[in-house]
Amino acid sequence: MSDDLRMLRMLQSDSALELSEYRDQQFNGNNDEQEKLLKESSTLYVGNLSFYTTEDQIYELFGRCGDIKNVFMGLDKIKKTACGFCFVEYHTRADAENAMRFLNGTYLDDRIIRTDWDLGFREGRQYGRGRSGGQVRDEFREDFDAGRGGFGKQAQAC
Repeated sequence: MSDDLRMLRMLQSDSALELSEYRDQQFNGNNDEQEKLLKESSTLYVGNLSFYTTEDQIYELFGRCGDIKNVFMGLDKIKKTACGFCFVEYHTRADAENAMRFLNGTYLDDRIIRTDWDLGFREGRQYGRGRSGGQVRDEFREDFDAGRGGFGKQAQAC
């Protein structure tokens, strides 16, 4: 077996590129359609960002894996401030695959970031979906996290 064929098989079985179980509940279509689009996408969701991470930092880190087309920072839908996620859109699927392989689980602003495949940015998706305007997960967090605005919303309500 040639080295090229061996490398191709290794890349095809790369677990870093597998789809996660998450599916966007606001997608207008069935799971099969969504899965097909995810397998073709060149856009990544990047989560667990600090509220203080900048767009420039995202370009700097993710640009090491390929040519970035756009970065869309996630915003609190009420305050219009960063709320800990973004979308990174690459020009090619291969560049996005490199980012999935090499950046998922790395540190940025003292936080372990996570990446996942995304269907592609559409206007309105940059806003948090939580009741308080930010991300849903921050509403249920009970611990103090300075990088994500202090205590979670439930802990603040006590």
